[in-house]
Amino acid sequence: QVRLVESGGGLVQAGGSLKLSCAVSGFSSRIYYVDWYRQTPGKERELVASIINGDRTDYLDSVKGRFTISGGSAKNTWYLQMNNLKPEDTAVYYCKPTRINWGQGTQVTVSS
Repeated sequence: QVRLVESGGGLVQAGGSLKLSCAVSGFSSRIYYVDWYRQTPGKERELVASIINGDRTDYLDSVKGRFTISGGSAKNTWYLQMNNLKPEDTAVYYCKPTRINWGQGTQVTVSS
């Protein structure tokens, strides 16, 4: 049974940092593509960061220089390091590896 668990969210003041984790278990194939999305109430999910084959990365313009995606299929665990957080980063964050269903997400709340 494939299981995806996101963790690491929480409440932080503006300028603070959080590190989100995404752990996949029970999936036998190698995972090459992993995205992190975020969603706020009433809005569509927004692609925040992507990592391909553990090294190529891409970011939403508004998070470039503040967020770092990392991880790989060796441990089937991926991370999103978020620094200098802003109130507009407040959202539920989701990890989305290719061919794996959405998880429950993890709430990130940034206070001003």
